[in-house]
Amino acid sequence: QVQLVESGGGLVQPGGSLRLSCAASGFTFSRYAIQWYRQAPGKERELVATIASNGASTNYADFVKGRFTISRDNVNNTVYLQMNSLKPEDTAVYYCYATYRGFDYWGQGTQVTVSS
Repeated sequence: QVQLVESGGGLVQPGGSLRLSCAASGFTFSRYAIQWYRQAPGKERELVATIASNGASTNYADFVKGRFTISRDNVNNTVYLQMNSLKPEDTAVYYCYATYRGFDYWGQGTQVTVSS
């Protein structure tokens, strides 16, 4: 059974940090590029960051560059999103997404709330 399970969300003050995790199972994780998306209330889902299957390349949306870092551990089938200098506008449900040659899977999401 394919699963992507996000964790690490929560409430944090502006300027704070959180580290999200996405644990994968049920498929060959190391073949898949992984992306983090987010969706704020009333807004469309947007791409936050991408990491290649071997971790050799990463890309970030302009609104998180310099603040967020995506990484992965292909031994433990986990991808991470380190989020620093968080802003209230980063408040959203964060989802991980795995994609490879037409096969794709979504996690259930984890809520991140940035508020004082």
